[in-house]
Amino acid sequence: MKNTPILVSACLAGLFCRYNGDTVPDERVVELVRQGRAVPFCPEVHGGLPTPRAPCEKLGEKIIDRDGIDRTAAFCRGAEEGLRLARLIGSREAILKARSPSCGSGEIYDGTFASIRVPGDGIFAQLLKENGMSVRTEEDLPA
Repeated sequence: MKNTPILVSACLAGLFCRYNGDTVPDERVVELVRQGRAVPFCPEVHGGLPTPRAPCEKLGEKIIDRDGIDRTAAFCRGAEEGLRLARLIGSREAILKARSPSCGSGEIYDGTFASIRVPGDGIFAQLLKENGMSVRTEEDLPA
């Protein structure tokens, strides 16, 4: 059986797409991309948000930025595009950025911008899980 590609957060693959215009490359993820075993994707950029952009957090079912602007529509649009890409490439697994309002899996920030962590999933991670995909963060990868 052919190995299917893993969908990975683009920032973990070394692409400059984070809210602050930076990147957080994880060498394990970068190597998966180099080997052709992973495809990078940023749901926030694909949802139409610029880089850099105001930081966002999930508050209930909404995504708000630090200025109080509701960014839910862009986050949902990016999540849907990511699911579309996952289906197109036949991916059944994702490695996503921990605690992100899009990509966080199992733990995210609480929406108060006070660095308080709570149980939960980002919009993209949640959508992938609801559609049967396995989702991990870089913190779940073996050293």
